[in-house]
Amino acid sequence: MSNLETVLFIGMSLYLVALIMYTLRAVRGPTIPDIVLAIDCLSYDLAVFMAALSLYYKTPLMMAPSIMLALWAYLLDVFVSKHLAVREVGK
Repeated sequence: MSNLETVLFIGMSLYLVALIMYTLRAVRGPTIPDIVLAIDCLSYDLAVFMAALSLYYKTPLMMAPSIMLALWAYLLDVFVSKHLAVREVGK
């Protein structure tokens, strides 16, 4: 097993542990900000993981969905914060 494959295996293992912890927080989160934060962490971690795989396989095809996923997570933050501040979205 090469050095890069070892790093990728350790990173994948850590990502799976984080995925389980964030999913538990998103399901059992006591408040809306906890749930949104857990979903953000899931989205950003998945975006970084997809970018790392894109670099590993030397293909730029997975980089664009990674960027789009990060932008969707940011858009979720904007809508939730707008809703919590004013209680209406779209104005």
